Amino acid sequence: MREYKSQTKEIITTTTFSTPLGEMFAAASKKALVLLYFFTPYDIEANIDKLKKTLNADVIPGNNEIFDSLRIQLDEYFNKKRTTFEIPLQLVGTAFQIKVWKELLNIPYGKTISYKEQAIKIENEKAYRAVANANGQNMISILVPCHRVIANNGELGGYTGGIEKKEFLLKLENSND
Repeated sequence: MREYKSQTKEIITTTTFSTPLGEMFAAASKKALVLLYFFTPYDIEANIDKLKKTLNADVIPGNNEIFDSLRIQLDEYFNKKRTTFEIPLQLVGTAFQIKVWKELLNIPYGKTISYKEQAIKIENEKAYRAVANANGQNMISILVPCHRVIANNGELGGYTGGIEKKEFLLKLENSND
């Protein structure tokens, strides 16, 4: 693979890999993971465009040390040998979205909270729709655990990867084997 050089733009490298839930798409700078998403071409393209504009970056396929660690840690997670991740993250979004996503990082493995509970921690209970919308814009699936937020009535609610994936992840985290 040829070396890619840019004087003014950051370089974001991308890769895909398999998980028990299907293909995932990852993107990282030299310092941090910026995207981990279940592979759906339309969503991936929209997120790549957001990264290009927000980070003033060129996005290209390539290798990155972060991807090696990510593969290992996700494999451990899916095999119930890991409950937390040690991957550097760069959250790309508005100040409010980043605040919401940072709060997601405080939800313990195997636990859930409602959108309303999350909204109270961040702003006030009336902000739960804004919180739910921000969760839906989360670009780092699994590691920033929006799957741990459920509807106010106790139902699973939406998930960017699909309700089946959310159900799988919650069952994985709550199984005792």
